[in-house]
Amino acid sequence: MIVSLKSISRKTTAHENHHQQQDFKTDDDAWTSLTVWRKSLVFSCKGFTVIDSNGNYAFRVDNYTGHPVEVILMDGSGKPILTMCRSTGLRLVDNWHVYEGEVGDVSSKKPICCVRKHINILQFNVSVLARVYHGPSDKRYAYMIEGSYANRSCRVLDESRKVVAEIKRKEGMNGGVSFGLEVFLLIVRPGFNPSFAMAIVLLLDQMFS
Repeated sequence: MIVSLKSISRKTTAHENHHQQQDFKTDDDAWTSLTVWRKSLVFSCKGFTVIDSNGNYAFRVDNYTGHPVEVILMDGSGKPILTMCRSTGLRLVDNWHVYEGEVGDVSSKKPICCVRKHINILQFNVSVLARVYHGPSDKRYAYMIEGSYANRSCRVLDESRKVVAEIKRKEGMNGGVSFGLEVFLLIVRPGFNPSFAMAIVLLLDQMFS
């Protein structure tokens, strides 16, 4: 199954690039296109496998069971890149802290950012899913995520509302393979860290799955 997914990633690259030239064209560099598979490489373990447009493993997640308090994003070789820890405080809002590398005692480390689920109490901004803050006590967000993760249709916007990353449904060539919700695309603007974009995907999956 892993081999077939890598093959699919290669075969649909040209088809995806055609759409990306229309939807994601920039003046300088091209956007990064990643195929996200909601399945771990490790047998009997839930997780994610992420493949780049050349068919190489970009990221993986293997310790993904139920609703964990900690999720570790690794590179293709299995080296930890980012660790996301669910806040254990008495909060009504799903709140996560993101750390560099693999962490042990988080009390001795400072998170690089905080991701907080948006609650639509008064039904305002119903398209807003979550916000990213530089620190747990910050009031002003650095990034905002809009759309529908259930439909694999989301945009990550910065403070100026420029799209820096997008989650999209993966389309087969000429209406061929139907990928459903388990395989989708993560498109990342040049200058925005693809590993952090994937961390946002993992947190959206925790918040809305």
